[in-house]
Amino acid sequence: MPDPALLERLRQAVDANFDAEVKFLAEIVRFPSLRGQEAPLQDWLARHFAGRGYAVDRFTIADTPLAAHAKAAPMVEADPAASVQVVATHRAKDPSGRSLILQGHIDVVPEGPAEMWTHAPYAATVRDGWLYGRGANDMKAGVACMIWAMEALRKAGLEPAADVHLQTVTEEESTGNGALATLARGYRAEACLIPEPTGHTITRAHTGTLWFRIRVRGVPVHVAQAQTGTNAILSALHIIQALQQHTRALNEAAKSDRWYAGVQDPIKFNPGIIRGGDWASSTPAWCEVDCRIGLLPSMEVADAMAAVERCIEASRAGDTFLANNPPEVSWHGFQADGFVQEPGTEAEAVLAAAHQGVFGAAMQERITTAVNDTRYYGRYYNMPALCYGPSGEGNHGFDERTSLDSLRQTTLCIAAFIADWCGVKEISEK
Repeated sequence: MPDPALLERLRQAVDANFDAEVKFLAEIVRFPSLRGQEAPLQDWLARHFAGRGYAVDRFTIADTPLAAHAKAAPMVEADPAASVQVVATHRAKDPSGRSLILQGHIDVVPEGPAEMWTHAPYAATVRDGWLYGRGANDMKAGVACMIWAMEALRKAGLEPAADVHLQTVTEEESTGNGALATLARGYRAEACLIPEPTGHTITRAHTGTLWFRIRVRGVPVHVAQAQTGTNAILSALHIIQALQQHTRALNEAAKSDRWYAGVQDPIKFNPGIIRGGDWASSTPAWCEVDCRIGLLPSMEVADAMAAVERCIEASRAGDTFLANNPPEVSWHGFQADGFVQEPGTEAEAVLAAAHQGVFGAAMQERITTAVNDTRYYGRYYNMPALCYGPSGEGNHGFDERTSLDSLRQTTLCIAAFIADWCGVKEISEK
């Protein structure tokens, strides 16, 4: 348990800063930081960090040797030279504690039709204890928590007794290359905390993710003679149905998995984008479907990709056109492994104690069927990688919102974790 006097000191600091923290969160939610459009927000954050005295490293993915890394994923409609990452570092003088990475992504998914939102998606509307907006919960609230946890220490007259890297990254929603770029840049620490919106639970395991595109090409004819031509959309639908059956088989096998046996249908398949055809009275000559499928931490990415390709190849036999005209499958975006943060690390014990002190209850764990960036730090770079953050609703949906009460509590919990993990030293207010 954190020292009660220290915890109360931090609580008072969080409370004193809280109006400014909510204002900060609203400001960053107002940036429509969609894929390829994150630079304005990253520049704003870089200026904020510099103004608070951090050593700031602003760089792009193209500035790192990421392309040579075995786990780099193909970028999707984004220029590596325009994909900005920011690392703000607190350098401890005569460090005596344990170093830490605090990392959060600032890229968001498209908001969809704005008229289907109750509040404008980038207005950062505050109502009844919630802050609404695209990215408010996933995961700009977590970004605010980690930044203002450090501010709470400062407000309390303390500073970490070890190096702390505050990282705001892109590409979490499509490749993960932003997180990997910080590692390729050379940033390391003795633990990493990523405050994704986990509802105050620690993520024990996450699935991996693959993105791929299916292209079908055919012969258009007037619909009056449809039987003499092809229908690329219907052929693509046939492939989708085969992939649905493939997913059912994967989920049946998952019933014996160590971590996912108790999770219903942990492998999720989604045909997420479809384009095709040119005229309602012409049979469609082309169709493209962008898909996502998951994989368990126990599965290898290459094996999962090969299984998808075998499924698509086998499906051709059930479609007259596809039997003689193979579709094209291309891989872009996520080629992400799953990850399990095994219990028993000292970092997790320190986080659990901080949680207990703030919430008065034991920290619970969760098994998720979505991916996050912890895999890079934990699976490839052998550091404890904790995914723990605030609570909210509507990730990737309409009326996404984050709880302001949770924002306050999570900020305090992360501040208490930093104080224990890194140690603290007294500083004089400037």
